[in-house]
Amino acid sequence: MILSVAVVAFAFTSCKNADSSVVLNDKETSTTKEIAVVTKPETASIGIEGMTCAMGCAKTIEEKLAKMDGVQDAKVDFEAKIATVHFDADKIGTKDLVKTIESAADGKTYKASSVKTDKQS
Repeated sequence: MILSVAVVAFAFTSCKNADSSVVLNDKETSTTKEIAVVTKPETASIGIEGMTCAMGCAKTIEEKLAKMDGVQDAKVDFEAKIATVHFDADKIGTKDLVKTIESAADGKTYKASSVKTDKQS
């Protein structure tokens, strides 16, 4: 019985039309995010001033960046005071990333600096 349910479930999920996106489940936040094919991949390293804690400040900024359309992955290193963001430059730019960082909280607490990008092929 269980085997037949598994086979049917596999058949339904494997017979979908080809799609240019992948759905990922984030176990830490219990959210699902669709990841589209990246046409112009870039990585930005952005210095962040004004963070006072890892769980509040860094995690909040990381979550806001990760939710942006075009962002594939975002990590904020509290100790190094740097956000590393993998994104699609056809959908979003570094100015948008900086704006999101600086608008987190009250809009005055965090300042983004020394933005460096790495274009990937």
